[in-house]
Amino acid sequence: MAVLAFVDTQEGKITKSSYEVVSYAAKVAEKEGGEAVAITYGDVDNGDLEALGKYGAKKVLINKSVTNMLPTKLAKLTAAAAEQEGADIIVFAQDFTGKSVAPILSAKLKAGLVSGAVDYPDTTDGFVVKKNVFSGKAFAMYKVNTEKKVISILPNSVGKEEVDGTAQVEEFSADLGDSRITVTNVEKANTDGGIPLTEADLVVSAGRGLKGPENWGMIEELANKLGAATACSRPVADVGWRPHHEHVGQTGIAIRPNLYIAVGISGAIQHLAGVNGSKVIVVINTDPEAPFFKAADYGIVGDAFEVVPKLNKAIEAFQAEN
Repeated sequence: MAVLAFVDTQEGKITKSSYEVVSYAAKVAEKEGGEAVAITYGDVDNGDLEALGKYGAKKVLINKSVTNMLPTKLAKLTAAAAEQEGADIIVFAQDFTGKSVAPILSAKLKAGLVSGAVDYPDTTDGFVVKKNVFSGKAFAMYKVNTEKKVISILPNSVGKEEVDGTAQVEEFSADLGDSRITVTNVEKANTDGGIPLTEADLVVSAGRGLKGPENWGMIEELANKLGAATACSRPVADVGWRPHHEHVGQTGIAIRPNLYIAVGISGAIQHLAGVNGSKVIVVINTDPEAPFFKAADYGIVGDAFEVVPKLNKAIEAFQAEN
């Protein structure tokens, strides 16, 4: 039995979360006595596809004729790959693509869907998957009873493991039919060559405590020194200080970086819901009663305009010595 991993791409590059999907599928396949097969699309270098073998994929199917991210097309492509490979378990990342394609595929295959899984399935008594509920404040165990199963995993929740191996790459064609949806225009968030939030291991975020957009230079400097992405709270995006694609929280982008530094953000529950999966949270705020400190692993009570420049200098000195 095969476990199918959906590998997403952006501008011909495999996304970071897709490596986690392949590793997850390989672990599940090993437990089920099968092998992991990946399905992807677009113009991707064969060397990058073969390298998916380092994460457990035995074979990679690629359809180069699909060049857009139309969810209905990607769902049909994945369904055809699952049928060819005899895959009863299909794994996605819980990202923008996974959130749109996985539900369509679930309905098409009449498969049980668990979105936002945070652990490997427990098969001691059926097929049980763990996921976050109540904005990350609790866990729930979902038992999937259907023959076919679709799982989307939260990025950075289970990590990825490297193994020795090279994947076999095969071109894959399928009858995807016509779509009633036509893409007339695509507008991409301008990250100015920076790291997309959904792909970042490190994130530096700031809020209204910075008092205005003109003060964001020190935040960008800190992010550049750390190789991190920049983010912001919703009020900052709403007033136009920062672009909306940087807004993290319950109504923005939910992220799970290894390190999240929050500067001048009080920590309202809506913001926490989008970042509380971070491995380590560092909070800098002048208010010792700020709610964010309760969720922080490390906290600094101080003025951001004093703390951040000192932090930048300390990092610069450390990097010069190392």
